[in-house]
Amino acid sequence: MVKVLVLGATGLIGGHIAKKAHQAGWEVHGFRRDPQSEGLLASLPIQWHTGTLEDYTSLLQAMTGMDYTFHAAASYPKNSKPSRVKDNIHAGINQMNNVIQATRQAQVSRLIYTSSISTIGLPPAGEQRLADERDLYQAGTLPDNGYYETKKAMEEVARGASREGTEVVILNPSLVLGPGDRHLSTGDLVVAIARGLAVAVPGGEVNIIDVRDAAQAHIKAATNGRSGERYILGGDNYSVREAAEIIARAAGVKPPRFNLSNQIIDLYIKIAETLPFIPYPLDHLRAYRAWQGYNTGKARQELELRTRPLEETARDSIDWFKQQGILK
Repeated sequence: MVKVLVLGATGLIGGHIAKKAHQAGWEVHGFRRDPQSEGLLASLPIQWHTGTLEDYTSLLQAMTGMDYTFHAAASYPKNSKPSRVKDNIHAGINQMNNVIQATRQAQVSRLIYTSSISTIGLPPAGEQRLADERDLYQAGTLPDNGYYETKKAMEEVARGASREGTEVVILNPSLVLGPGDRHLSTGDLVVAIARGLAVAVPGGEVNIIDVRDAAQAHIKAATNGRSGERYILGGDNYSVREAAEIIARAAGVKPPRFNLSNQIIDLYIKIAETLPFIPYPLDHLRAYRAWQGYNTGKARQELELRTRPLEETARDSIDWFKQQGILK
């Protein structure tokens, strides 16, 4: 039987990866910080390992004997202050180095790394196309953005490991929504709209994927993905307003009425105060001028990526939040 370890198994993406792996008939092991936390997996026969990405010994012990490791626990900078960017990058690189070293020492056949859509850059000037895996975010483009800079640095460690012979497949999910978001990692957007709090939205374009579809693509990446390659995991492209209106309809509330100008967004970034609109994390909002649509053809062809419409994701998410008492 195939044995797999999911780093970050108590999180939204990691939890759904573990569920899909179990459905595939694999023996699933989960890695968690809190020995009491089971996330979405309380009803499944998960074999748990407790530790942190900073604790190399615990990481190595958990990886030993595994065929595949899914790394869905990558560093997420919690402090978006520009003064902390270097610290965030350093922490992310240290975590990634530990994961790569443990992968090698434990002789894991393949590491499937959940990176970020933020490492996909804009297409070259003059090319009228959607961004794809060829487009690299250049370090230093957004020097005050801890999220973008950290994700870039971590992905470079993964790509470097692949060039040195370690089997690493890199996945770049777009905005991930769906049922099971206990920590409101992205679900706060859905909750805010469903509560009627999104009276205004910024402009720009966004790509959204259901967490269940992203998780299934991770399973395919373990067997079908090519080492060293990046794969954008995304659904359809929407304007931010269109996406908000779809979620509002699913919730039975009025859609946002106003658009936020770039001047207002810039002012918000400067003063970092609460405004009555969708609560985008500050680091993502700092990059609003780079928001764009994506070409997901590579993952659809090589990983058999199939995605459901946002309407279904929104309905299922709202129903789940109601079941949890988060929404009424």
